[in-house]
Amino acid sequence: MSATLTAEKLPPLPAQPVGVPWPTDEWPLGDLPPNMDKARFARLMGHAFAATPPADLGETFGVVIVKGGRLVHEQYAADHGPDVTCPSWSKAKSITHALAGILAGDGKLDIHGAADVPEWQGAGDPRRAITLDLLLRMSSGLAFREDYVPEHPSDVIEMLWGAGKDDTAQFAASFPLAHEPGAYWSYASGTTNIVSRCLARAAGAHGSDFEAFMRARLFEPLGMTSPEPKFDAAGTFIGSSFCFCTPRDFARFGLLYLRDGVWEGKRLLPEGWADYARRPTWQQADAENPYGAHWWLGIAGDGSFSANGYEGQYTVCVPDLDMVVVRNGKTPLEQRENPRAWIAEVVDCFRGA
Repeated sequence: MSATLTAEKLPPLPAQPVGVPWPTDEWPLGDLPPNMDKARFARLMGHAFAATPPADLGETFGVVIVKGGRLVHEQYAADHGPDVTCPSWSKAKSITHALAGILAGDGKLDIHGAADVPEWQGAGDPRRAITLDLLLRMSSGLAFREDYVPEHPSDVIEMLWGAGKDDTAQFAASFPLAHEPGAYWSYASGTTNIVSRCLARAAGAHGSDFEAFMRARLFEPLGMTSPEPKFDAAGTFIGSSFCFCTPRDFARFGLLYLRDGVWEGKRLLPEGWADYARRPTWQQADAENPYGAHWWLGIAGDGSFSANGYEGQYTVCVPDLDMVVVRNGKTPLEQRENPRAWIAEVVDCFRGA
């Protein structure tokens, strides 16, 4: 049931406009488009950055908007700024997707082969049928409970701060199947940490060595100087949740995917890898929102795709507008849908008055 790289036609990804420099060293600046709804846009920004954080959004730390490869709007709360790192939470999952692409491009990873998970190699273990593709599409079938309310049974809280914190991948890989692999979609942070360890094994690098790989192959080519990835005691990048960055660097990462994995004329991600991220995964009818491969779909209109994180962290790519929108903040759990709606409204301002 997992989608393939060629299963469906996707809207094209825009190339970097001729004459617009890449933001490797610094962001080229631009103006807001004259035909956008500037009054509505100003109201939305005023609401988000009100002196007293609004109840429906909570705190907004920073917003960065890139259009046509240029930084056209940037705004921060009083205690933040362009050099202050913000939490990624689950936006780190999309960074993990990029690292998987780099290793696949190196020929060290086969996403359609069985995942390299030692805990699943016993004779007759049904988890041996789980591929890396199924993990990236959150379709492994593992019985992992993704809940962020402390008093609720939560495997993700136990993984990050409880019994699983020293070896997040081993903890996540220990769960049995609840469904046949590929037959059920279930968003699970444990899945990403299993992927992260698979990447480390493929690269032959753990802990500081894997961090050096991340920096040399992904962050440094983009000019991302702020990332702070976190590792567990076993040396696995906690790709489910922890890669702090500035909003500008989150925007650089979004632009890489909007540019189809190409940066300054050099292909960093394999051809088709960005399309793989945004190709819809099969989901059962009651699934929460459309999903691709470690990227969410449709937050800002058809064809948009996004890295989403807890408490309202978003990096949204909008191909038809050649646009990246980053929002970092701290939104209460009970208001978690509101930043999505706010971002959709912001993007809609650029579709014309």
